[in-house]
Amino acid sequence: MSESLITNIDKRGVASLVLNRPEKHNAFDGILIQEITRFLTELDRNPLVRLLVITGNGKSFSSGADLSWMKAMVTYDLATNKQDAYLLADLMKQLKGFSKPIIAGVNGNAFGGAIGIIACCDIAIASDQAKFCFSEVLLGIAPAVISPYVINAIGQHNAKRFFLTGELFFSSDALNMGLIHYTVPDSELENTIENKINLLLKGGPIAQQEIKKLINQLSPIEDITTDYTVDLIARLRVSEEGQNGLNSFLEKQKPDWLITEDNKN
Repeated sequence: MSESLITNIDKRGVASLVLNRPEKHNAFDGILIQEITRFLTELDRNPLVRLLVITGNGKSFSSGADLSWMKAMVTYDLATNKQDAYLLADLMKQLKGFSKPIIAGVNGNAFGGAIGIIACCDIAIASDQAKFCFSEVLLGIAPAVISPYVINAIGQHNAKRFFLTGELFFSSDALNMGLIHYTVPDSELENTIENKINLLLKGGPIAQQEIKKLINQLSPIEDITTDYTVDLIARLRVSEEGQNGLNSFLEKQKPDWLITEDNKN
């Protein structure tokens, strides 16, 4: 396990996974995604683990995709982009199917793919200072791979608004739409997480696993959906608009569609 993740299992069977790249706002790349996925697999198989807490170190939960990873995406062909997108799809699938309760402790801002992680957790608690954003559309792409999980959490109507605009929203908004369950001051986040841990530890572990299995059975995300979302993000990344949007972001320039709109005025 790299230094980008801090992991632990305490004597109660409470596992923790801390994203540990505070200098990069806990942004993730393909390597980190695979490390998280492997850790989740190990925890799921460990009979001593009762539940998992996921949070971030520093001021952010996660800013989503790492800048260096995004630069690499621009050069990938369609096939390589699909392989790359399946890494995130596998992580989402592992989180969704994780047999034990997961708490998301959203200690700060969460953008893009990080919101998918939150949506896959069973209980989400956020700092009242946290901000959220599906920024993909501003780059000429879409929050494709995370979309089935996010839509399950916030519904189609909210997804349309925030996916299409890429606008910033706040913990109060995330609470109202169902992305998170609690919003608390920074000073109360740790205690609130501990309170929910204690509540979960009172439940029967086998019953909790069966409850999660029941809910997932009633709201399955099919492989064909995953394949569609992976194909979509790969096609958008290599498209003319996606290439322009990603390159413009990396070069801190306006994408062509904004320049066109400016020229109309």
